[in-house]
Amino acid sequence: MSTTFAMERTLHDEIAPAVESRVPGVEVLAVELISPSRFCVYIDHSDGVDHALCERVTRVLDDYRAEYTIDVSSPGPERPLRTREHFASAVGERVSVRLEGGKKSRRRGRLVEAGDDSITLDAGEAGALRIPYEAIVRANLIDEGLTT
Repeated sequence: MSTTFAMERTLHDEIAPAVESRVPGVEVLAVELISPSRFCVYIDHSDGVDHALCERVTRVLDDYRAEYTIDVSSPGPERPLRTREHFASAVGERVSVRLEGGKKSRRRGRLVEAGDDSITLDAGEAGALRIPYEAIVRANLIDEGLTT
């Protein structure tokens, strides 16, 4: 696994418990490194995500400010998917999955199953693809309203 994605997982493992224990109802969906000195924390809350909530989460992360610029954001229409539960809630949706190896290792399709150890994508002409969770570096919903 590349150092970028390993660092994202390390940051997530540190940040999620701290934020979720200090800001009730917040779920840390993902932490993404934007640059070596900047990361974004994607959060969700049953009452929605507003500026005040993002500010509260940012305050919890004050210890990281010496080393990083921190962005806190709602998941938006291209919601990140990182856990089995995230994938299970997205069954039936179009998703983009990045595997180790960069952009050439990106798969897109309709998520048809989120099993215990893998997901299954209907990738159109490529057919059904079974992808183990441990092979997934990043994944997110595809905003069907966007044109590419």
